[in-house]
Amino acid sequence: MQNTLLFLAGLASLIIGATLLVRGASGLALSFGISPLVVGLTIVAFGTSAPELGVSIGASLAGQNDLAVGNVVGSNIFNVLFILGISALITPLVVNRQIISQEVPVMIVVSVLLLLLSLDGYIGMIDGAFLFVLLLLYTGFLIRQSRRQSMQTDAGLCVEQKPASEVTWDSTVPVQLVLITAGLIALVFGSDSLVTSSVVFAQQLGVSDLVIGLTIVAAGTSMPELATSITAALKGERDIAVGNVIGSNTFNILGCLGASGLISSEPGLLISPAVLGFDVWVMLAVSVACLPVFMIGREISRWNGMAFLGYYVAYVAYLIVANEQQDAMSHWRVAMLGLVLLTVVTVLVRTIHEGSSRR
Repeated sequence: MQNTLLFLAGLASLIIGATLLVRGASGLALSFGISPLVVGLTIVAFGTSAPELGVSIGASLAGQNDLAVGNVVGSNIFNVLFILGISALITPLVVNRQIISQEVPVMIVVSVLLLLLSLDGYIGMIDGAFLFVLLLLYTGFLIRQSRRQSMQTDAGLCVEQKPASEVTWDSTVPVQLVLITAGLIALVFGSDSLVTSSVVFAQQLGVSDLVIGLTIVAAGTSMPELATSITAALKGERDIAVGNVIGSNTFNILGCLGASGLISSEPGLLISPAVLGFDVWVMLAVSVACLPVFMIGREISRWNGMAFLGYYVAYVAYLIVANEQQDAMSHWRVAMLGLVLLTVVTVLVRTIHEGSSRR
């Protein structure tokens, strides 16, 4: 009972902390004239990924490598399949051209990079530094790109002046800084509580740290992304709804695993053979699948959302079966292969039909 309360307190602290951090950081970012898409890809995505960062760093310091890695890989799978899936069921999500031409390819390249760096069995200090530097370069590029596009737009609309933004209680810089500080403190407490309680859960249930990290912790730390994307979808802020997920996935690999690799003891953040042999490939496949899905009509339809959710349920079921019933694995693999082939054929048919309609 005490451990359950600790887990719930940690999860609540993570969500509250991420909410405060996103609110404060978004206010600061918007005051510099950055577009909603880039806010979703950077400030909102990085803020909502702060729980993953806190948990991965905490797990790495505690020597719980499976939890640190499983949290990131599981969160990336959860973000695309569950969050985009449920958001698209609420309302079809129109996808910005920049996401298709730039951000999804970046997410795919970063996923491939993680796979390559993991081939030796760990993410070392040099690997971590490399990933973290890439994150800084990517963020700087996005901000410069957004400012340049903003200046071009302003130059083209030399006439009309924008009305002054409505003043709210959190629209001043001091208040925003307080929100950011409070959010970070809550995240530190929440990540520590979540890691501690999750390890106990794993021992009590006889489930490995890896499965706990890939499911419970991954879904728990992705709650801020879920809340943000659903809220953004309902408010019509679809750039933020989709950009938040794609940006979070990129940040999870470059930021969370980069920082965890930097602080981990020698030889580095160990990558489980189970993750390297299956889960990283699922994460990569999910990332690659975004391209054809997003390109068809430049939207994530309700059908796509339903398919994404179905795949997430199948993935979690696979992890449970793999953990408890090894004999059923061969039948499960055949069923999953059939489902994948059916989806691929459906996507191809829709792509051909879309191309014919445009002609």
